[in-house]
Amino acid sequence: MIQQDKRLMGGVAAAVLVAALGGFSVARCTSDSSPATAEAPAKSEGAKEAGAADTLAMTPAAIKDAGVVTETITAGGLGAEIVSQAIVTPSPTGEAIVTARAGGAVTRILKRLGDPVRAGEALAVVESRDAAQIAADRTAAGAKAVLAQKSLARERYLYDQKVSARVDLEQAQAEAAAAAAEAHRARIAAGAANVTSDGRGVVLASPISGRVTSMKVSLGAFVQPETELFRVADPRQIQIDAAVGSADASRLVAGDKAIVELPDGRTVEARVRAVTPTLSGETRAATAVLDVTGGVLQPGLAVRVRMIPSRGATSNAIVVPEEAVQSVNGRDVVFVRTANGFKAMPITTGQRSAGRIEVASGLQAGQAIAIRNAFLLKAELGKGAGEEE
Repeated sequence: MIQQDKRLMGGVAAAVLVAALGGFSVARCTSDSSPATAEAPAKSEGAKEAGAADTLAMTPAAIKDAGVVTETITAGGLGAEIVSQAIVTPSPTGEAIVTARAGGAVTRILKRLGDPVRAGEALAVVESRDAAQIAADRTAAGAKAVLAQKSLARERYLYDQKVSARVDLEQAQAEAAAAAAEAHRARIAAGAANVTSDGRGVVLASPISGRVTSMKVSLGAFVQPETELFRVADPRQIQIDAAVGSADASRLVAGDKAIVELPDGRTVEARVRAVTPTLSGETRAATAVLDVTGGVLQPGLAVRVRMIPSRGATSNAIVVPEEAVQSVNGRDVVFVRTANGFKAMPITTGQRSAGRIEVASGLQAGQAIAIRNAFLLKAELGKGAGEEE
């Protein structure tokens, strides 16, 4: 009986031991598999953080609101660029000075400063005795021409009837030709003076379409002939005059590409139209005349231009504005435009000159980068990194 109890107790103890070992194995398996399962998402999140650490998602509207300006970069080192200060000026056909063709008093002012005008549209009316004289000469010359034609017709009839001599016919022909020429001259003079239909004054009309940019006239004021009263400019017909040194002028030819940098950070493409062959006596510099291929600029605006000459030194290096290069975690980076925003691209910089930095590596021609307010992108990138931490 006692032995049977001992055997029973031994079997129970063995069962308990087996159960304990089984539970430990299950627990061990569970503990071994759980960290692996938990580690996988951690690694995935870490990969996402590493990939997003240098990217910044921004919509086009947000980029515009932040004032971030981008530019597509091209190859060409500092030695291949000619940087110059320039002035936007009207082209020879883009500005017109309107004067009074006859002296008199201003009786009507039809346009004011800044108003748009069309070619041939009246700006003011000047009442003038000279205009009345011009109109009277036109009328008198026309009447003499009509009389001379009638006399010629009569002399031709008499000559055909063999009543009048040929010399009388020739005399009438000469008088008719002279009268017609005088009438033509009087009509041209009246048209050049732009005499009104009633002959009392002259009309000041704009020869081009544009806007009134200068006005030097008052109602009732007496003006002298050929005095400047209005100035009209067409903002679409402009050119840029850039001062370049004699050495740089020899490198430029018509058709060379140029980039115009506006005060607000925007850039406009231009082309070199011509370079003056002589130097200015005051600045000892030549003038490169640029035609703007896009955009409307205000005459008188001071800009900076970067011309890419087709002659002289060439380079495949990338040159960017100093403002485009930012320091992130001790590295020089530029923000490259992507489909969803920007990406901080590490670069290696080279020499610097006139606010420009040469990029030795890290960028390729054709990429668009932020050239203005790039520091805002740096701040936003740092803010996002801080929030993730």
